[in-house]
Amino acid sequence: MHKTLVAAAITATLALSACSTTSPENQTAVMVQAQNPFLQASTLQYQAPDFTKIKDEHFQPALELGIREHYQQVLTIANNPEAATFENTIVALEKSGELLTRTSKVFYNLAGTDSNPTLRKLQGEMAPKMAAHSDNINLNPALFTRIETLYNQRENLGLSAEENRLVEVYYKRFVRAGAKLTESQKQQIRVLNEEQSTLTNEFAQRLMRLTKEIAVVVDSKEQLAGLSDSAIKAAAIDAQANGHDGKYQLNITNTTRQPVLTQLQDRELRQQIWQASAERGLEGENETASLVARLAQLRAERAELLGYKNWAEYRLEPQMAKTPEAVYKMFGSMVPAVVKNTEKEAADIQAMINQTGGDFELAPWDWAYYAELVRKEKFDLDESAIRPYFEFDRVLEDGVFFTLKALYGVTLTPRPDLPVYHEDVKAYEMFDEDGTSLAIFYADYFSREGKRGGAWMSSFVAQSELLNNKPVVINVMNIKKAPAGEPTFVSYDEVTTMFHEMGHGTHGMFSKVVYPTLSGTAVSRDFVEFPSTFEEDWAAHPKVLANYAKHYETGEPISQELLSKLLKSRSFNQGFDTLEYMSAALVDLEWHSLNANAPLQDVASFEAAALKKHGVNLPAVPPRYKSTYFAHAFPGGYSASYYAYMWSEILAADAFAYVQTQGGLNREIGMKFRKTIREVGNTVAPMDAYKAFRGQEPTTEALLERRGLN
Repeated sequence: MHKTLVAAAITATLALSACSTTSPENQTAVMVQAQNPFLQASTLQYQAPDFTKIKDEHFQPALELGIREHYQQVLTIANNPEAATFENTIVALEKSGELLTRTSKVFYNLAGTDSNPTLRKLQGEMAPKMAAHSDNINLNPALFTRIETLYNQRENLGLSAEENRLVEVYYKRFVRAGAKLTESQKQQIRVLNEEQSTLTNEFAQRLMRLTKEIAVVVDSKEQLAGLSDSAIKAAAIDAQANGHDGKYQLNITNTTRQPVLTQLQDRELRQQIWQASAERGLEGENETASLVARLAQLRAERAELLGYKNWAEYRLEPQMAKTPEAVYKMFGSMVPAVVKNTEKEAADIQAMINQTGGDFELAPWDWAYYAELVRKEKFDLDESAIRPYFEFDRVLEDGVFFTLKALYGVTLTPRPDLPVYHEDVKAYEMFDEDGTSLAIFYADYFSREGKRGGAWMSSFVAQSELLNNKPVVINVMNIKKAPAGEPTFVSYDEVTTMFHEMGHGTHGMFSKVVYPTLSGTAVSRDFVEFPSTFEEDWAAHPKVLANYAKHYETGEPISQELLSKLLKSRSFNQGFDTLEYMSAALVDLEWHSLNANAPLQDVASFEAAALKKHGVNLPAVPPRYKSTYFAHAFPGGYSASYYAYMWSEILAADAFAYVQTQGGLNREIGMKFRKTIREVGNTVAPMDAYKAFRGQEPTTEALLERRGLN
């Protein structure tokens, strides 16, 4: 999955202007006294953050001074007495806010990966200020007049294709922010934006607290039958760390389905874990249900002010999908086949329950455990036999990095000299085939307290030829690290996620554009997941798999027999996987299809009605995310856009199938993909970029085959 923190940070950082009560002189004095490292660009390679100097107390004064500086720069641009030109308006805006950008990228990255009470408190304090500053810029009439003038004259300004697109992006961004509204309407937008910013931050904070709060503590080792010795040892360590000596703690990840349910034999414990996951946020001190209902209402009100029927219509207008109807049509065309496939899987699982002496009807907490038994029987595939072949370091170096070199000619070299913000983080430098240094890459793969759930890519520095910036990129995951001295094994799902996030990472690191606004992953939501999903399929490519799937002790490659079984088993359980995803995407779209006059909704009732409406209400297959912990749709940037993964997967499957007709894993086709898709950022319209690579628009045939649904 992908949620670029960069976009959130840049949007968020446009925010404070005259909100501080501290005078500029006093604030500057405080910063100088504290020797604030953000006052100057980092002297490390490519301005990589110097974490040896950065302290929590540096963030607030740097953010506030940075925002004040940025706002003054914007006012200078807006009030320039000279006629608007591309250089004195658009380029000037691209160059503005250096201190703010530098500080905010580090702050929001650390707030998501290595948070603490100080950072969380600051996030809450800054959220409404950030929203206010964003509005001060986007709703400035003088600034918009200059941008609109350039937009109307763009065909006669002698602009390059990239410059022309940048003007269009700026114009549409300002219009969609409310630049054409009346002053009264702009004030309403400001109020709504401030509340939304506050609530999304509160949602994220509560969700992080909830994740810790709902961990399941187990009294006896016997209840953990089915787990490996290493997993049991890790559970004991977690329990001890949280004051439960002699017990075992099972942490809850941020999805409905919990990985541990695949192995646990104790049905009561499985039910307890599933309910802890699925029912989180409905009530209690950290409930998020009320936030979900109000955020949906706020967004509907904002959409109406901007002239749209609902938030989904507003959000999808600039996307590839264009309309909610197009997305509903896409899912609607797939629902019958997916449900039929899932019901067949459910029947096979129920038969396995009966066959093994179970006297109960299949429930959500049974699916993963008994599906694994069915998988083993159908494909003669024992998950425990595969596990030793998926050791973390080997997957990363001989799988992910190997593929990058084979396709794109790049290598990643460890940079232990670069400081990191946590001991589990590793720094690398990416080199091109000719030895040219391209980027700095940080790998932060292991779960810990203070890190939000999920997996994502972000950046500390975005590529830009205008600013002479090379990319500094990070991949983040939440893999459970093995106890000290033991190897960390990853599931095949985690393997594909490592490839997926590196797909986002290389989208940022291969970027080769002039203007930062168009750099790297700054593309539409339903296109940004395409390069990353495309990268996933290489994890199962026979040449790649054979290179990294080696026994962690002997180094012996996985046998052809076991490899064949693994590849054949990929189509197994695809009905479940597809349905739980589609259900979440449809719930997201339904929330954001409410109109501004709709009352606050009861979350559980609304979800149930949405699932029933679309015919995806299978009791044993709940949505991948329920609304109360749907981080993509509510605090995150994927509101009305979770469908984007499927939309992008159509592109990815079609592209991957095409690549196989061009020789598969080879440099020539890899470089074509790199140059036409990854290097261009948002300088080219998404479908134009796709057709430049593929030669035609995609079809859904490869997607159905990819998911075994044809």
